[in-house]
Amino acid sequence: QVQLVEPGGGLVQAGGSLRLSCVAPTTTRIDYIGWYRQHPGKERELVARIDRFDVTNYADSVRGRFTISRGNAKNSAYLQMNSLKPEDTAVYYCNFARTTWPMIDLWDQGTQVNVSS
Repeated sequence: QVQLVEPGGGLVQAGGSLRLSCVAPTTTRIDYIGWYRQHPGKERELVARIDRFDVTNYADSVRGRFTISRGNAKNSAYLQMNSLKPEDTAVYYCNFARTTWPMIDLWDQGTQVNVSS
């Protein structure tokens, strides 16, 4: 069973910070590490992603507030979330993907982030 560790969720006041971390249980090549989030009743959306060349991209709603970076361990990453807003409240999911054979698409169980106003 694949398990992705994603500690760091929780409750924080608006303006506060949280950091999520994620480690894949594999050392094989990963092309993308990303965080997605899902608001109640909405589709899952990309928050931030980093590729194997360390190129990053962000959703417009979080750019300038969130930073994705690689961890020291292979296939690990952090999502630093600053200046949190109530609208950032969602379940956050970590994803590891490889787009060439053998393809990989790993998701964790998600972690709840709650931002109070």
